[in-house]
Amino acid sequence: MSTHTSPQLSVLDLIPVRTGQSSSQALAASLDLVALADQLGMTRYWFAEHHNMPGVAASSPPVMISAAAARTERIRVGSGGVMLPNHAPLVVAEQFAALEALAPGRIDLGLGRAPGSDPVVSSLLRSSGPTADVEQFPQHVRDILAMMAPDGARLRLTSGNLYDVRATPAAVGSPDVWLLGSSDYSARLAAELGLPYVFANHFAGQGMEQIVRLYRENYVPSDAHPVPRTFLTINTVVADTADEARERALPQLRTIARMRTGRAMRPVETVEEAMADKPDHVMARTIEALSERWLIGDVASASAELRRLAAAHDVDEVMIVPVAGAREDEPLDTTPARARTLELLTTALAA
Repeated sequence: MSTHTSPQLSVLDLIPVRTGQSSSQALAASLDLVALADQLGMTRYWFAEHHNMPGVAASSPPVMISAAAARTERIRVGSGGVMLPNHAPLVVAEQFAALEALAPGRIDLGLGRAPGSDPVVSSLLRSSGPTADVEQFPQHVRDILAMMAPDGARLRLTSGNLYDVRATPAAVGSPDVWLLGSSDYSARLAAELGLPYVFANHFAGQGMEQIVRLYRENYVPSDAHPVPRTFLTINTVVADTADEARERALPQLRTIARMRTGRAMRPVETVEEAMADKPDHVMARTIEALSERWLIGDVASASAELRRLAAAHDVDEVMIVPVAGAREDEPLDTTPARARTLELLTTALAA
């Protein structure tokens, strides 16, 4: 870990959609949040890719990255991640080469191997054209790296002739590429290719310590990344009091518990809705288990725990997933409680 006493802070945003909120309002709230993260000096801000979920509006990372880059000045913006089985590698390379041209030196391309959707939506994504076969993931990562490089890629056609492919005609740089995952598959590939890697700790179960160790121990240095790079992700709710933090965490805890127990999904509840509905035994146990792995509390306890986690996992950056819920009387086009999480943590860690 670096010699800094506090880790750098970054954000992963799934763009939650709450009861009564339109997609337009949810997107506006997230763009306000990325502007705040930029002002607060946070390191990077990533958008996830999930499809056909009533409580999540993060379906198109490149669109959100473009909008976020236009609203910010210095923070890195990127995908956490683009789910490569859903997309043709050339399309991904072209999108992120264009983003790099729009915001040079500020673009991250996080790539995941999962579909980020159910089988029906995965089929719909594939029906409109050729997309990446999950079994070809390693080669497609290599192809994207080559096509985004300033010199582009050189392909040998079946005729034997060579053919040059560039994601953009005259690149002067390329995005930082990260591999994301919740198993050892992407960790091994990232180590082999000399790429940064992030374990999806915010939704995965156990195994982070062993998988990150495997990545570091097997890392093959590359020109772009001579040493392994990784950071910690964690669902986070920080408020002025511990009680307030627990109340604000409940809507998203219930959303994840519903998904884990196979129940119908819905928009994220307000705090009042979540508190009014008493969960059954299975839901209650699931919520309790989830909350033990999340960072929920007042600023003193949360910032101390965040420093401890960063030291324990030997990382100098933590990517928080700000999941604080909204109260019924709060504006639909802003996220005051998520903003408060960012403000409290950045102030505490800078002290």
